[in-house]
Amino acid sequence: NNCAVVSNARVDIWHCDKDGYYSGYSNSGYLGTQDNTALVFCRGLQYTDSAGQVKFTSIYPGWYTGRVTHIHAQIYVDNSLKLTTQIAFPDAINTAVYKTSLYSAHGQNSITNAQDNIIMDSLDNELATVTANSTTGGYDLTHTIYISA
Repeated sequence: NNCAVVSNARVDIWHCDKDGYYSGYSNSGYLGTQDNTALVFCRGLQYTDSAGQVKFTSIYPGWYTGRVTHIHAQIYVDNSLKLTTQIAFPDAINTAVYKTSLYSAHGQNSITNAQDNIIMDSLDNELATVTANSTTGGYDLTHTIYISA
């Protein structure tokens, strides 16, 4: 609709924890196998406001073998799934975060955005803007997602 703002669209997001494990699944990773099927973490949903925006607060996602750092997102309008996508982070910020004491035990991810088999062909649409937030000591991620409503 000529890039009109979509209000009251449901936005679901989910991502892995700092160590590369998802809630809702049994995962294998560098800390061994974790049964997180009964747990709910790093997941959320919100409805867009009149400006078509949502705001989530979460941790910086970790990574797991074969994939670059990312957030999954699904957009629903009137309970109809309009888009399933992923949101990628700039490689340089991933490197900086994974050097910090909280993330360093897992080490650096050897996969970059350009090497990720899912992100590589859609990076122009999925790469977020990530900026340091001096107030929180973390980062702010901004990303516009276009859907066909």
